Amino acid sequence: MVLRSCWKSRHKKSCGPVPGWIRLGLTALLWLYMTQFVFSTGAVGEIKTVVQKDAEFDVTYNDTVTSDNQTIYAFNHTVSRNKTEGVRVSVDVLSEGLESPILFVVRQKQAVLSFQVPLILRGLYQRKYPYSHVGRTLCQPPTRAASETQYFFVDVSTLSSLGTHFQLRVSRVDSFTLQTDKKFSFTASPSQPQYFKYVFQDGVDTVVVKVNSEMTFPCSVMSIQDIQCPVYDLDNNVAFIGMYQTMTKKGAITVQRKDFPSNSFYVVVVVKTEDEACGGPLRFYPLRPDELIDAGNRSKVLDVVVSPAIKTEVYVMGMVFCLGIFLSLYLITFLVACLENKRMNRKRELLLNPADMSPAETGKTPASPYEYGSFADNGSTLSSEAVTDSVTSTDNNYGYMERSLDSVGRSRQESLSSVEEDDYDTLADIDSDKNIVRTKKFLCVSDLARKDKRILSKKYQIYFWNIATIAVFYALPVVQLVITYQTVVNVTGNQDICYYNFLCAHPMGALSAFNNILSNLGYVMLGLLFLLIVLKRDIIHSRALVRNELNALECGIPKHFGLFYAMGTALMMEGLLSACYHVCPNYTNFQFDTSFMYMIAGLCMLKLYQKRHPDINASAYTAYACLAGVIFFSVLGVVFGRDNTVFWIVFSVIHILATLLLSTQLYYMGRWRLDSGVLRRIVYVIYTDCIRQCSGPMYIDRMVLLVMGNIVNWSLAAYGLIERPNDFASYLLAIAICNLLLYFAFYIIMKLRSGERIQCLALVCILFTAVVWGFALFFFFQGLSTWQKTPAESREHNRDCILLSFFDDHDIWHFLSSIAMFGSFLVLLTMDDDLDTVQRDKIYVF
Repeated sequence: MVLRSCWKSRHKKSCGPVPGWIRLGLTALLWLYMTQFVFSTGAVGEIKTVVQKDAEFDVTYNDTVTSDNQTIYAFNHTVSRNKTEGVRVSVDVLSEGLESPILFVVRQKQAVLSFQVPLILRGLYQRKYPYSHVGRTLCQPPTRAASETQYFFVDVSTLSSLGTHFQLRVSRVDSFTLQTDKKFSFTASPSQPQYFKYVFQDGVDTVVVKVNSEMTFPCSVMSIQDIQCPVYDLDNNVAFIGMYQTMTKKGAITVQRKDFPSNSFYVVVVVKTEDEACGGPLRFYPLRPDELIDAGNRSKVLDVVVSPAIKTEVYVMGMVFCLGIFLSLYLITFLVACLENKRMNRKRELLLNPADMSPAETGKTPASPYEYGSFADNGSTLSSEAVTDSVTSTDNNYGYMERSLDSVGRSRQESLSSVEEDDYDTLADIDSDKNIVRTKKFLCVSDLARKDKRILSKKYQIYFWNIATIAVFYALPVVQLVITYQTVVNVTGNQDICYYNFLCAHPMGALSAFNNILSNLGYVMLGLLFLLIVLKRDIIHSRALVRNELNALECGIPKHFGLFYAMGTALMMEGLLSACYHVCPNYTNFQFDTSFMYMIAGLCMLKLYQKRHPDINASAYTAYACLAGVIFFSVLGVVFGRDNTVFWIVFSVIHILATLLLSTQLYYMGRWRLDSGVLRRIVYVIYTDCIRQCSGPMYIDRMVLLVMGNIVNWSLAAYGLIERPNDFASYLLAIAICNLLLYFAFYIIMKLRSGERIQCLALVCILFTAVVWGFALFFFFQGLSTWQKTPAESREHNRDCILLSFFDDHDIWHFLSSIAMFGSFLVLLTMDDDLDTVQRDKIYVF
């Protein structure tokens, strides 16, 4: 209060002398403070000596540091605005058995870097790896002046009371700024990461940074970071910012100028402490608390090159090429349709003049036993008349014979009175009649095409409406999920989430690999084209029915287009879901790429079976329920199938049982029951047909097909149980494709064996499709990436673009496979066109 009052009154009058008791109190307070300071410093130790030395670049300094002294090395260098010069600090600790590590602190104008030596880096399970040699590149803050001299200091200190010897060397980094298309080699290790700077050239908006090495291990990480301090260049922090990916021999990241406002970025390469992230072995060590593990030599020689990415013109050319291929198929289809219309018009004119019609066109019994209807059995050839007689003798009322147009029209109008299929099937006499007809030794299509045409048409239209509904409910969450995947990749910068071919991944907007998505356009466009072709045939057939044309009513394979519509829709959805999968391909969403492949294979088999068995083909609900079970097992296999013996045993048993049940269903044409007496009936059949008297199968052709099918499926089941492939979804797809090909080959062989022929258009489609499938499979098996391995191992398969510098091998697979699927559908659509003028009671079932 006395001092304050003196302060306030100093302008008015001078303050009087300070009283003596105040002076005495201040002196005592000062003495007490000094005593406490001396005692406190004495409790800790002696005062530390700080020595500052002027240092120079490219000079190795050997020195000793203890807890009593601290050494500061002062450096200066000239920084230019137009030239970035890297500075690297290398430290070696020469003493062994250290009590405490040495702390190095590098103080710069706008950044501070600190690290200890030995440097302790952690691996899995908290393993600790010490490194006595450390090398770090200093972050270079930008300067606004044309030329500026900057100072930085390296502080060296430790808490160890013993003298610790170390070496310090500060040097300039050669080729710190990377040049376009110029390869630069360097060496890195976990304690000696490397990073370099790249500046975008004028007119270059996108570049591809490629890092390669001849060494698979040690595992490393490449990262792209913005120009800012600090640079995250250690194994435990490299994933904090920017884009990064693990690598063994190959690594590539596409970098766009718009993501870096400074028009430049750092390329950071870090060697990991362990190889487990790259699929390498993880050595077992006894885990003891705070035990240090010697990692050995983990140096890796790498090279980096930055190349300009493709320009906008290449994007445009790629899109034009993709559209041009499939629009040309539209044009070819239009020309073929015009020729087909001319042929049909000529055919219609011939029908109006019966005198000029051939026996094959009229559907009358051919004179030669080798024409339509001939069938070999036990070395003898039965004429069509004999077979027809045998058929009509047992089925006089409903075998389709030659009738006048009026009677055909009346019978058709009468059949339309029934609007429910069940009204026909539930009659007891009809049910017993089925047992008579379907168990005959030789069946004709007329025996299995007795149900009302309108009812069957509605039944098969359900295939289309069901798959359309499934597509909507399946596709919407898939699109949402892959958008989320892409967003996570863009936000986190983690390039290990998606398995791209990074050497040919061209971004557009938020998409990382636009070319892989664009190449799926063919599935959609050709699926739509197939729907248009089917619609045209459907309209022509409907008009023929309205005109009560005999060929449409009683000749040829019954025309039901519902399954064809479903196939075209499935092909379009395959394109959409394959594009969704390629937004971010990985093992969790591979099922999106395969789900509709299962659908397509199943629908093709159903369509083949429906051609000769229209009345007894599976309903849409049963078919889609079975396909849902297949997809369910596909998901289980992806999640639990890897090296899970129990899963593979269960799946193999279900696979074999399903094969046996389906074989029984096909052999007996559905005229059997799965109930409590099935075992008794099986034993009875074996006793009567195999033991009591040795008789061959009644339906030899069906038996041959089913035996071959069982051999194939049992072999596939055994292969899966023994090998247990990691890619369960592809294994399941292989089962479906093998069965489809087997059934298709059987159908073609039996068609030719029955005296039928394949018309020119169908034959061209078969040959063209076979050739395209061959080339497509060649590109498919190139294997540019695989999610069965780690992301780093998958990148070893990456390759450059091979078509227009825009498309890779897998894109060409998309092109060719879409064309091949379209051709396969056309084969199914046209392969029985030769029977359009043959009466159904002369077309055999097989």
